[in-house]
Amino acid sequence: MTNNYVQLARRIPVPEATPTVSVNPVTLPAPGRGLPLELRVTAPLHGDAVPIVLLSHGGGSSHYLKSKDGFSPLVDFYASHGFAVIQPTHLSSPSGGLGLDENAPGHPLFWRSRVDDFEVILDNLTAVEAQAPVVAGRLDPARVAAVGHSAGGNTVSALLGARATDPAGGALLDLRDPRISAGVLLASTGSAEGMTDTMRERYPELACDFSHLSTRTLVVYGENDDQPIATTRGAEWHAEPYHLSPGADALLTLPGAKHYLGGIMGYSLAETDDEDPERLAVTQRMTWAYLQSALNAGDPAWQRATDAIRSDPALGTVHTK
Repeated sequence: MTNNYVQLARRIPVPEATPTVSVNPVTLPAPGRGLPLELRVTAPLHGDAVPIVLLSHGGGSSHYLKSKDGFSPLVDFYASHGFAVIQPTHLSSPSGGLGLDENAPGHPLFWRSRVDDFEVILDNLTAVEAQAPVVAGRLDPARVAAVGHSAGGNTVSALLGARATDPAGGALLDLRDPRISAGVLLASTGSAEGMTDTMRERYPELACDFSHLSTRTLVVYGENDDQPIATTRGAEWHAEPYHLSPGADALLTLPGAKHYLGGIMGYSLAETDDEDPERLAVTQRMTWAYLQSALNAGDPAWQRATDAIRSDPALGTVHTK
């Protein structure tokens, strides 16, 4: 169906959407986590050897929308264009009956648990397929990407190779998962040096050393995403994973965008700070194109997308290394 609110973004080429199917919830045991890991799987209805996209949500403030059920604009788009999207509900989610109290280990971010959630998923893909027969035998564990928004971008950064800070002792941790071969960071956290003192004191685990992030990565941020509570460097703080890492080879800047990049967290969601169908369409299409080329050697989707967006700076700006 044509969306008449989207005009310019149509210049960024994508194939026709196909029917999708979603299985929810899928539950995995997670020893040491305290609670089982609940997730949603959304995939094309047909096709084999489907590449996998792991999606890590940020903080958010929705108490009645389970985090595994959020980000529908991205999930629906990715799945209808060829990817199987797996969404966990991290322990940091206030929804879904979690709302764990401040005495719970790791509160409030449950940062290490968030990283571990993806190890649990990748270690148990057979169990995921057993609970979701419609995708059984159809997932391709050799082609896995991770996408993270905001705090979820910080989680994904660690999975891609950024050295993370252990809040217990301050040591830098190498938590890279070699099974993940590409990533997208959406309005992610930047360097520790760019954080405010309050942010560093409250969330020391968000401090990252990006110099070891070696996995192929696209960084996306909005030029109006200025959060003075979090950073002293304005919106550019969210671009730092691109500038400070060897693996991040592409940077997409969205003009006028704020933290939710046109509305990626949900359809008509009240907390969206810059609901804009055109901008959302750019985010969907550009991130899809990057993943498509990253997970399919020789696929021209990313080159075609960058050619299209460079013809109209109103859509956004792409820098590459």
